[in-house]
Amino acid sequence: MIKEFTKQKIDLFNVCVIIPTYNNCKTLRRVIDGVLLYTKNIIVVNDGATDTTQEILKEYPQVQQIHLPKNKGKGNALRVGFVSAQKQGFKYAITIDSDGQHFPEDIPAFITALEKSENKNILLIGARNMSQESVPKKSSFGNKFSNFWFWVETGTKLQDTQSGYRLYPLEELAKLNFYTSKFEFEIEVIVKAAWSDVIVKNIPIQVLYDETERVSHFRPFKDFTRISILNTWLVTVAFLYIKPRNLFRKVKKKGVKRFFFEDFLESQDSPQKKALSVALGVFIGVSPLWGFHTVLVLFLAVVLKLNKVIAFAFSNVSLPPFIPFIVFMSLKVGSFVLGESQPSFTNIGENFEMIKSLKTYIVGSFTLAIISAFTIGILAYVFLIIFYKKNNAS
Repeated sequence: MIKEFTKQKIDLFNVCVIIPTYNNCKTLRRVIDGVLLYTKNIIVVNDGATDTTQEILKEYPQVQQIHLPKNKGKGNALRVGFVSAQKQGFKYAITIDSDGQHFPEDIPAFITALEKSENKNILLIGARNMSQESVPKKSSFGNKFSNFWFWVETGTKLQDTQSGYRLYPLEELAKLNFYTSKFEFEIEVIVKAAWSDVIVKNIPIQVLYDETERVSHFRPFKDFTRISILNTWLVTVAFLYIKPRNLFRKVKKKGVKRFFFEDFLESQDSPQKKALSVALGVFIGVSPLWGFHTVLVLFLAVVLKLNKVIAFAFSNVSLPPFIPFIVFMSLKVGSFVLGESQPSFTNIGENFEMIKSLKTYIVGSFTLAIISAFTIGILAYVFLIIFYKKNNAS
Protein backbone atom coordinates (compact mmCIF):
# COMPACT_ATOMS: atom_id res chain seq x y z
CA MET A 1 0.00 0.00 0.00
CA ILE A 2 2.79 2.42 0.94
CA LYS A 3 4.68 1.55 -2.23
CA GLU A 4 1.64 2.18 -4.44
CA PHE A 5 0.97 5.47 -2.64
CA THR A 6 4.61 6.49 -3.13
CA LYS A 7 4.48 5.61 -6.84
CA GLN A 8 1.50 7.92 -7.26
CA LYS A 9 3.20 10.76 -5.44
CA ILE A 10 6.42 10.28 -7.42
CA ASP A 11 4.46 10.68 -10.64
CA LEU A 12 2.47 13.61 -9.20
CA PHE A 13 5.62 15.55 -8.30
CA ASN A 14 7.45 14.40 -11.44
CA VAL A 15 10.35 12.78 -9.60
CA CYS A 16 13.03 10.48 -10.97
CA VAL A 17 15.81 8.54 -9.24
CA ILE A 18 19.41 8.94 -10.41
CA ILE A 19 21.90 6.21 -9.51
CA PRO A 20 25.53 7.14 -10.25
CA THR A 21 27.71 4.04 -10.20
CA TYR A 22 31.38 3.16 -10.54
CA ASN A 23 32.69 -0.35 -9.83
CA ASN A 24 29.94 -1.26 -7.35
CA CYS A 25 29.00 -4.58 -8.94
CA LYS A 26 28.49 -6.25 -5.54
CA THR A 27 25.64 -3.94 -4.53
CA LEU A 28 24.31 -2.35 -7.74
CA ARG A 29 21.71 -5.05 -8.47
CA ARG A 30 20.26 -4.79 -4.94
CA VAL A 31 19.97 -1.01 -5.18
CA ILE A 32 18.23 -1.04 -8.57
CA ASP A 33 15.82 -3.79 -7.48
CA GLY A 34 14.96 -1.80 -4.35
CA VAL A 35 14.30 1.42 -6.26
CA LEU A 36 12.15 -0.40 -8.86
CA LEU A 37 9.69 -1.25 -6.09
CA TYR A 38 8.84 2.47 -5.90
CA THR A 39 9.31 3.82 -9.42
CA LYS A 40 10.40 3.03 -12.96
CA ASN A 41 11.65 6.61 -13.38
CA ILE A 42 15.29 5.60 -12.97
CA ILE A 43 18.44 6.93 -14.63
CA VAL A 44 21.61 4.90 -14.01
CA VAL A 45 24.82 6.73 -14.87
CA ASN A 46 27.66 4.27 -15.40
CA ASP A 47 30.74 6.40 -14.74
CA GLY A 48 33.17 4.34 -16.83
CA ALA A 49 33.05 1.23 -14.62
CA THR A 50 35.68 -1.45 -15.30
CA ASP A 51 34.04 -4.32 -13.38
CA THR A 52 30.90 -6.26 -14.36
CA THR A 53 28.61 -3.20 -14.07
CA GLN A 54 27.82 -3.17 -17.80
CA GLU A 55 26.78 -6.85 -17.77
CA ILE A 56 24.56 -6.27 -14.73
CA LEU A 57 22.81 -3.34 -16.38
CA LYS A 58 21.95 -5.50 -19.39
CA GLU A 59 19.51 -7.27 -17.05
CA TYR A 60 17.52 -4.03 -16.74
CA PRO A 61 16.43 -2.97 -20.25
CA GLN A 62 13.47 -1.10 -18.69
CA VAL A 63 15.87 1.23 -16.86
CA GLN A 64 17.33 4.23 -18.66
CA GLN A 65 21.12 3.97 -18.76
CA ILE A 66 23.89 6.43 -19.55
CA HIS A 67 27.28 4.81 -20.14
CA LEU A 68 30.23 7.21 -19.88
CA PRO A 69 33.33 5.92 -21.70
CA LYS A 70 35.72 7.12 -19.00
CA ASN A 71 35.51 7.65 -15.26
CA LYS A 72 35.33 11.39 -14.60
CA GLY A 73 34.06 11.49 -11.04
CA LYS A 74 30.80 11.33 -9.12
CA GLY A 75 30.08 15.03 -9.56
CA ASN A 76 30.29 14.75 -13.32
CA ALA A 77 28.05 11.66 -13.29
CA LEU A 78 25.44 13.51 -11.23
CA ARG A 79 25.56 16.54 -13.51
CA VAL A 80 25.08 14.32 -16.56
CA GLY A 81 22.11 12.69 -14.82
CA PHE A 82 20.57 16.05 -13.91
CA VAL A 83 20.77 17.31 -17.50
CA SER A 84 19.16 14.13 -18.82
CA ALA A 85 16.40 14.23 -16.19
CA GLN A 86 15.52 17.84 -16.89
CA LYS A 87 15.41 17.24 -20.65
CA GLN A 88 12.83 14.53 -19.97
CA GLY A 89 10.69 16.97 -17.99
CA PHE A 90 11.36 15.76 -14.47
CA LYS A 91 11.07 18.44 -11.76
CA TYR A 92 12.96 16.66 -9.00
CA ALA A 93 15.66 14.00 -8.82
CA ILE A 94 16.42 11.70 -5.90
CA THR A 95 20.04 10.55 -5.94
CA ILE A 96 21.03 7.31 -4.24
CA ASP A 97 24.52 5.82 -4.05
CA SER A 98 25.08 2.38 -5.55
CA ASP A 99 27.46 1.15 -2.83
CA GLY A 100 24.64 -0.28 -0.71
CA GLN A 101 24.86 2.15 2.21
CA HIS A 102 21.43 3.67 1.42
CA PHE A 103 18.05 1.98 1.73
CA PRO A 104 15.55 2.41 -1.14
CA GLU A 105 12.87 2.01 1.55
CA ASP A 106 13.64 5.62 2.56
CA ILE A 107 12.40 6.99 -0.78
CA PRO A 108 8.89 7.56 0.70
CA ALA A 109 10.49 9.79 3.39
CA PHE A 110 11.78 12.17 0.70
CA ILE A 111 8.43 12.24 -1.10
CA THR A 112 6.53 12.85 2.15
CA ALA A 113 8.89 15.68 3.14
CA LEU A 114 8.48 17.27 -0.30
CA GLU A 115 4.69 16.97 -0.10
CA LYS A 116 4.53 18.53 3.39
CA SER A 117 6.85 21.43 2.55
CA GLU A 118 4.96 24.66 1.79
CA ASN A 119 7.91 25.90 -0.22
CA LYS A 120 8.61 23.37 -2.98
CA ASN A 121 11.91 25.10 -3.80
CA ILE A 122 13.68 22.65 -1.53
CA LEU A 123 16.76 20.42 -1.47
CA LEU A 124 16.58 17.50 0.95
CA ILE A 125 19.63 15.67 2.29
CA GLY A 126 19.29 12.32 4.04
CA ALA A 127 20.80 12.60 7.51
CA ARG A 128 22.62 9.45 8.60
CA ASN A 129 23.16 8.43 12.21
CA MET A 130 26.90 9.00 12.23
CA SER A 131 27.24 7.95 15.88
CA GLN A 132 26.44 4.26 15.29
CA GLU A 133 29.30 1.80 15.71
CA SER A 134 29.45 0.69 12.08
CA VAL A 135 30.25 4.21 10.83
CA PRO A 136 34.02 4.68 10.26
CA LYS A 137 35.53 7.40 12.45
CA LYS A 138 37.05 9.13 9.42
CA SER A 139 33.58 9.42 7.88
CA SER A 140 32.14 10.88 11.08
CA PHE A 141 34.99 13.43 11.33
CA GLY A 142 34.70 14.35 7.66
CA ASN A 143 30.98 14.96 8.05
CA LYS A 144 31.47 17.25 11.07
CA PHE A 145 34.17 19.13 9.16
CA SER A 146 31.85 19.59 6.18
CA ASN A 147 28.90 20.62 8.38
CA PHE A 148 30.97 23.37 10.00
CA TRP A 149 32.08 24.92 6.71
CA PHE A 150 28.57 24.73 5.27
CA TRP A 151 27.35 26.71 8.28
CA VAL A 152 30.11 29.30 7.84
CA GLU A 153 29.32 29.65 4.12
CA THR A 154 25.53 29.75 4.36
CA GLY A 155 24.51 30.38 7.98
CA THR A 156 22.49 27.13 7.94
CA LYS A 157 23.22 24.34 10.41
CA LEU A 158 22.79 20.79 9.14
CA GLN A 159 23.31 17.39 10.75
CA ASP A 160 24.67 15.77 7.58
CA THR A 161 26.07 17.53 4.51
CA GLN A 162 27.93 14.62 2.94
CA SER A 163 25.17 12.09 2.42
CA GLY A 164 24.64 11.27 -1.25
CA TYR A 165 20.99 10.34 -0.66
CA ARG A 166 19.25 13.56 -1.68
CA LEU A 167 16.30 15.16 -3.44
CA TYR A 168 17.24 17.99 -5.81
CA PRO A 169 15.01 20.66 -7.43
CA LEU A 170 16.13 20.36 -11.06
CA GLU A 171 14.81 23.70 -12.34
CA GLU A 172 16.82 25.58 -9.71
CA LEU A 173 19.99 23.60 -10.40
CA ALA A 174 19.73 24.47 -14.10
CA LYS A 175 20.09 28.17 -13.17
CA LEU A 176 23.40 27.64 -11.37
CA ASN A 177 26.96 27.33 -12.63
CA PHE A 178 29.13 24.51 -11.29
CA TYR A 179 32.86 23.99 -11.69
CA THR A 180 33.65 20.75 -9.85
CA SER A 181 33.26 17.19 -11.09
CA LYS A 182 34.28 14.83 -8.30
CA PHE A 183 33.18 14.30 -4.68
CA GLU A 184 33.43 18.01 -3.89
CA PHE A 185 30.53 18.70 -6.26
CA GLU A 186 28.11 17.54 -3.57
CA ILE A 187 29.36 20.40 -1.39
CA GLU A 188 29.38 22.98 -4.17
CA VAL A 189 25.82 22.19 -5.20
CA ILE A 190 24.23 22.55 -1.75
CA VAL A 191 26.14 25.76 -0.93
CA LYS A 192 25.21 27.42 -4.21
CA ALA A 193 21.63 26.21 -3.89
CA ALA A 194 21.43 27.81 -0.42
CA TRP A 195 22.91 31.03 -1.79
CA SER A 196 20.11 31.03 -4.40
CA ASP A 197 17.41 30.87 -1.68
CA VAL A 198 16.73 27.14 -2.06
CA ILE A 199 15.73 25.63 1.29
CA VAL A 200 18.35 23.04 2.26
CA LYS A 201 17.35 20.72 5.09
CA ASN A 202 17.93 17.23 6.46
CA ILE A 203 15.53 14.30 6.84
CA PRO A 204 16.49 11.17 8.82
CA ILE A 205 17.46 8.07 6.85
CA GLN A 206 18.95 4.65 7.56
CA VAL A 207 22.53 3.79 6.68
CA LEU A 208 24.50 0.57 6.29
CA TYR A 209 28.30 0.32 6.33
CA ASP A 210 29.20 -3.22 5.33
CA GLU A 211 32.93 -3.25 4.71
CA THR A 212 32.73 -6.73 3.15
CA GLU A 213 30.82 -5.45 0.11
CA ARG A 214 31.05 -1.67 0.15
CA VAL A 215 33.58 -0.11 -2.23
CA SER A 216 34.54 3.51 -1.50
CA HIS A 217 36.30 5.54 -4.17
CA PHE A 218 37.10 8.45 -1.86
CA ARG A 219 40.82 9.19 -1.97
CA PRO A 220 41.68 10.77 1.40
CA PHE A 221 44.56 13.02 0.32
CA LYS A 222 43.46 14.09 -3.17
CA ASP A 223 39.76 14.47 -2.42
CA PHE A 224 40.27 16.14 0.96
CA THR A 225 42.63 18.62 -0.75
CA ARG A 226 40.03 19.33 -3.45
CA ILE A 227 37.35 19.85 -0.80
CA SER A 228 39.60 22.17 1.22
CA ILE A 229 40.38 24.29 -1.84
CA LEU A 230 36.68 24.46 -2.69
CA ASN A 231 35.74 25.51 0.86
CA THR A 232 38.43 28.20 0.84
CA TRP A 233 36.93 29.62 -2.34
CA LEU A 234 33.33 29.35 -1.09
CA VAL A 235 34.17 31.07 2.22
CA THR A 236 35.88 33.91 0.33
CA VAL A 237 32.88 34.38 -1.96
CA ALA A 238 30.49 34.16 0.99
CA PHE A 239 32.25 36.89 2.97
CA LEU A 240 33.09 39.19 0.07
CA TYR A 241 29.84 38.92 -1.87
CA ILE A 242 27.02 36.67 -0.61
CA LYS A 243 26.65 37.92 2.97
CA PRO A 244 26.94 41.63 2.06
CA ARG A 245 24.51 41.02 -0.83
CA ASN A 246 21.98 39.39 1.49
CA LEU A 247 22.28 42.23 3.98
CA PHE A 248 21.75 44.92 1.36
CA ARG A 249 18.79 42.96 -0.05
CA LYS A 250 17.24 42.82 3.39
CA VAL A 251 17.75 46.56 3.98
CA LYS A 252 16.36 47.38 0.53
CA LYS A 253 13.33 45.16 1.03
CA LYS A 254 12.47 46.42 4.50
CA GLY A 255 13.72 49.99 4.30
CA VAL A 256 16.29 51.45 6.67
CA LYS A 257 13.79 52.36 9.42
CA ARG A 258 12.07 48.97 9.52
CA PHE A 259 15.42 47.17 9.25
CA PHE A 260 16.77 49.18 12.20
CA PHE A 261 13.84 48.36 14.44
CA GLU A 262 13.32 44.71 13.45
CA ASP A 263 16.87 43.50 12.91
CA PHE A 264 18.70 45.72 15.37
CA LEU A 265 16.35 46.67 18.20
CA GLU A 266 13.92 43.77 18.16
CA SER A 267 16.14 40.83 17.24
CA GLN A 268 16.34 38.03 19.83
CA ASP A 269 19.94 38.77 20.83
CA SER A 270 20.64 40.24 24.26
CA PRO A 271 21.67 43.92 24.69
CA GLN A 272 25.17 42.74 25.61
CA LYS A 273 25.53 40.69 22.41
CA LYS A 274 24.18 43.53 20.28
CA ALA A 275 26.47 46.08 21.88
CA LEU A 276 29.49 43.80 21.41
CA SER A 277 28.48 43.35 17.77
CA VAL A 278 28.34 47.12 17.36
CA ALA A 279 31.76 47.47 19.00
CA LEU A 280 33.27 44.80 16.74
CA GLY A 281 31.86 46.49 13.64
CA VAL A 282 33.17 49.92 14.65
CA PHE A 283 36.60 48.52 15.54
CA ILE A 284 37.02 46.81 12.18
CA GLY A 285 35.56 49.78 10.30
CA VAL A 286 38.01 52.26 11.83
CA SER A 287 41.04 49.96 11.72
CA PRO A 288 43.62 50.40 8.93
CA LEU A 289 42.86 46.99 7.41
CA TRP A 290 41.44 48.47 4.20
CA GLY A 291 40.14 45.94 1.71
CA PHE A 292 39.60 43.28 4.38
CA HIS A 293 36.91 44.91 6.53
CA THR A 294 34.02 42.81 5.23
CA VAL A 295 35.87 39.49 5.42
CA LEU A 296 37.24 40.21 8.89
CA VAL A 297 34.05 41.49 10.48
CA LEU A 298 31.95 38.59 9.21
CA PHE A 299 34.59 36.01 10.08
CA LEU A 300 35.05 37.38 13.61
CA ALA A 301 31.28 37.69 14.11
CA VAL A 302 30.94 34.00 13.23
CA VAL A 303 33.87 32.92 15.42
CA LEU A 304 32.79 35.08 18.38
CA LYS A 305 29.11 34.13 17.87
CA LEU A 306 27.99 37.74 17.56
CA ASN A 307 25.28 39.28 15.39
CA LYS A 308 26.70 39.27 11.84
CA VAL A 309 24.14 41.75 10.51
CA ILE A 310 24.80 44.35 13.20
CA ALA A 311 28.58 43.90 13.06
CA PHE A 312 28.65 44.28 9.29
CA ALA A 313 26.34 47.32 9.35
CA PHE A 314 28.54 49.21 11.83
CA SER A 315 31.76 48.24 10.05
CA ASN A 316 30.61 50.61 7.32
CA VAL A 317 31.54 53.66 9.40
CA SER A 318 34.46 53.87 6.97
CA LEU A 319 32.30 54.87 4.01
CA PRO A 320 34.18 56.97 1.41
CA PRO A 321 32.94 60.39 2.70
CA PHE A 322 34.34 59.60 6.17
CA ILE A 323 37.68 58.10 5.14
CA PRO A 324 39.65 61.40 5.04
CA PHE A 325 38.35 62.28 8.51
CA ILE A 326 39.24 58.81 9.89
CA VAL A 327 42.74 59.01 8.38
CA PHE A 328 43.26 62.52 9.74
CA MET A 329 42.07 61.58 13.24
CA SER A 330 44.27 58.47 13.15
CA LEU A 331 47.30 60.64 12.39
CA LYS A 332 46.34 63.03 15.19
CA VAL A 333 45.91 60.21 17.72
CA GLY A 334 49.09 58.46 16.53
CA SER A 335 51.10 61.64 16.90
CA PHE A 336 49.73 62.14 20.42
CA VAL A 337 50.49 58.54 21.47
CA LEU A 338 54.02 58.63 20.01
CA GLY A 339 54.72 62.18 21.19
CA GLU A 340 55.30 63.52 17.68
CA SER A 341 54.28 66.83 16.12
CA GLN A 342 50.66 66.68 15.02
CA PRO A 343 49.69 67.17 11.34
CA SER A 344 47.40 70.01 10.35
CA PHE A 345 44.16 69.54 8.41
CA THR A 346 45.47 71.80 5.62
CA ASN A 347 48.12 69.32 4.49
CA ILE A 348 45.95 66.20 4.82
CA GLY A 349 45.36 66.27 1.05
CA GLU A 350 49.08 66.03 0.40
CA ASN A 351 49.54 63.22 2.89
CA PHE A 352 46.45 61.20 1.93
CA GLU A 353 48.00 59.52 -1.09
CA MET A 354 51.37 58.96 0.54
CA ILE A 355 51.30 59.02 4.31
CA LYS A 356 54.64 60.31 5.54
CA SER A 357 54.66 58.33 8.71
CA LEU A 358 53.04 54.92 8.28
CA LYS A 359 53.95 53.99 11.84
CA THR A 360 52.14 57.03 13.19
CA TYR A 361 49.06 56.24 11.13
CA ILE A 362 48.88 52.55 12.09
CA VAL A 363 49.38 53.19 15.81
CA GLY A 364 46.84 56.00 15.74
CA SER A 365 44.35 54.02 13.67
CA PHE A 366 44.30 51.03 16.02
CA THR A 367 44.17 53.31 19.06
CA LEU A 368 41.27 55.25 17.54
CA ALA A 369 39.56 51.97 16.63
CA ILE A 370 39.78 50.73 20.23
CA ILE A 371 38.55 54.03 21.70
CA SER A 372 35.71 54.32 19.17
CA ALA A 373 34.63 50.70 19.61
CA PHE A 374 34.61 51.00 23.41
CA THR A 375 32.77 54.34 23.43
CA ILE A 376 30.13 53.49 20.81
CA GLY A 377 29.70 49.99 22.25
CA ILE A 378 28.94 51.43 25.72
CA LEU A 379 26.54 54.00 24.23
CA ALA A 380 24.80 51.27 22.23
CA TYR A 381 24.45 49.13 25.37
CA VAL A 382 22.97 52.02 27.39
CA PHE A 383 20.61 52.89 24.55
CA LEU A 384 19.44 49.28 24.23
CA ILE A 385 18.88 48.89 27.99
CA ILE A 386 16.77 52.08 28.01
CA PHE A 387 14.85 50.90 24.95
CA TYR A 388 14.06 47.50 26.50
CA LYS A 389 12.99 49.06 29.80
CA LYS A 390 10.57 51.39 28.00
CA ASN A 391 9.16 48.52 25.97
CA ASN A 392 8.69 46.33 29.05
CA ALA A 393 7.08 49.18 30.96
CA SER A 394 4.55 49.76 28.18
